[in-house]
Amino acid sequence: MEIPANVVSSPKLQTEAFSYSGTELDAMNEARNYHNWILRIAAPFIRSKVAEVGAGLGNFADALLRQVPVSDLVLLEPAHNLFPRLAERFAADDRVKVLQCYLGDDDRVCDMESVVAVNVIEHIQDDAEFLRLAFKALAPGGTVVLFTPALGCLYGTLDQSFDHYRRYSKSALVRKLTQARFSVEKILYLNFPGILTWLLVGRILRRTTLQPAHVRFYDRWVIPWLSKAEQLLEPPLGQSLLAIARKPVVG
Repeated sequence: MEIPANVVSSPKLQTEAFSYSGTELDAMNEARNYHNWILRIAAPFIRSKVAEVGAGLGNFADALLRQVPVSDLVLLEPAHNLFPRLAERFAADDRVKVLQCYLGDDDRVCDMESVVAVNVIEHIQDDAEFLRLAFKALAPGGTVVLFTPALGCLYGTLDQSFDHYRRYSKSALVRKLTQARFSVEKILYLNFPGILTWLLVGRILRRTTLQPAHVRFYDRWVIPWLSKAEQLLEPPLGQSLLAIARKPVVG
């Protein structure tokens, strides 16, 4: 089968058999309200030349292409079991280039106006190095958008089964971004009711996966009103954390 011109497999990863073992991506495949919620907040900070790191199955990328005037979108996904599905999904879109690589592996991922990582940084053991590479990949004045699990006290069996190294507090993530030379523009907790849900499922019931039916229910019946409520009144804590930071124009 002919490989589309916008699909590139890294020679390095052809010899490194990495497969993603988590199950949450398929469960989140239909969580459109969830992805739209993140994007409504982040969109004003996302410009036209974007790299999404750890694009998975392309759930967030699909929302990004529909709602933000993106001219060039580079999707990075190293996992052998995810990359073919991601490549097939966007093979016909000439705005998109799909790379099978990690951030920092491909020199063409440079001078980006925005770097987006949705539920990615918690999977990376050396998160300081990840932020350093994101900083390097951005043009001066470019933005990094991070969406990640929040509150270390919630870490449980779900996090373990999804290969999460950690969950973040506001202060910890601000410190990491500042150490990487970013200027934090916005950081907020999201999904206050999700604290109880994650505590119940991951710490008390000790489940190891998300049920697609439960995700669909929460996305359809909870997220629409919750996103409006938290827009009016920012919660003091939340199950997730959204951070947006900028690379200085000089220095």
